[in-house]
Amino acid sequence: MTLTELVIYLIVAGVCGAIARALAGATGGGFIAAVLLGLIGAFVGTRVARMLHLPALVAISIDGRPFPIFWSVVGGVLLVILAHMVVRPRHFGPYPR
Repeated sequence: MTLTELVIYLIVAGVCGAIARALAGATGGGFIAAVLLGLIGAFVGTRVARMLHLPALVAISIDGRPFPIFWSVVGGVLLVILAHMVVRPRHFGPYPR
């Protein structure tokens, strides 16, 4: 893998992670968080798709290696939802801020 391919992978993963955060309602974080969410989301989404015997809907090929765009976004949304369920709310009073 060349440096150019790595940069393309990181940019695509960052866009997928940003879309997943926007769809799931996550706030905060920057490009690094979006890249990590996109990469981990691709792994999680692909695993879920394989377990459910679903096809790869939208994927791009970078130097012969496919990157699942759709499953990256779906996996990222699942991860953000899971994080929202695990992390408790930040308000402590009877009324949310």
